[in-house]
Amino acid sequence: MFSSPLEEAGVAAKWRKQLVELPEGQDWNEAELDQLLAKYLPKLKPHSTKLIKDGLAITSYHSRLDYPVVQLLVCDDAPVFNGLTSELALCWLHEARHYKKLLPQTGYAKRRYSEFTTQLWDYYRELLVYRLKPSDAEADRLTKRFERIFKVPSGYEQLDERKALTYAKKKELLAVLVHPEIALHNNPAELGARQRVRKRDVSLQACKAEGLLAWDTFQSLVETAKKLGVNIYRYLYDRVSGQDKLPSLAHLIRQKAAGLNLGQSWQRFGTG
Repeated sequence: MFSSPLEEAGVAAKWRKQLVELPEGQDWNEAELDQLLAKYLPKLKPHSTKLIKDGLAITSYHSRLDYPVVQLLVCDDAPVFNGLTSELALCWLHEARHYKKLLPQTGYAKRRYSEFTTQLWDYYRELLVYRLKPSDAEADRLTKRFERIFKVPSGYEQLDERKALTYAKKKELLAVLVHPEIALHNNPAELGARQRVRKRDVSLQACKAEGLLAWDTFQSLVETAKKLGVNIYRYLYDRVSGQDKLPSLAHLIRQKAAGLNLGQSWQRFGTG
């Protein structure tokens, strides 16, 4: 199990205790929540207010019954993702980028760095193979290999310091050993958001909130259609013209997800 979203968000224990006085089972917009916080926690500072809002939003998400709540997120190790899901899996490609910043100068350091990077990418390829044919024995072997790669000192100080930071994320980096159906990196998600980010940078945002919503909606449709192999022009024409001959994107998403066996490992361990 995971700790409370409010605790994960960094809300101090004294504020968490006072929050129990707030009315339960109600939906509030931000203005209404601000009024409640001002009434029940008048001494809150802006930073603590933000943390509480974040924690309450995550708590509300976890309590939803009208749609499935995501159990695991593959992401980088930014603190903003903490508490969003009951489990986190860290992106191996993001982690590997930290090692590219090392600049060994001596011959000894260069050799140790070369040996390590070879081990790192060999291990990554072994994880890819494991996803196709997982087993308890292989998971145990890969766990022990992780220990050898990231815990045994190399003698190159900067490399060993970086390895120690990676080792501290062992559980999240090895989530794939428990849930082999997940990806080892989140590049597809980041690439899917790239066009939206470029639009924001070039246009300096929209003038109104409605414009932002329109951008988000239609660029999400475009990227989703692209991932599903759907011609977005034909899809929009089908919907605007009222023909409705093409299946909905939601239907195609469910169809594709069914073939990926997502959640299979949760069923295996009785946590689904």
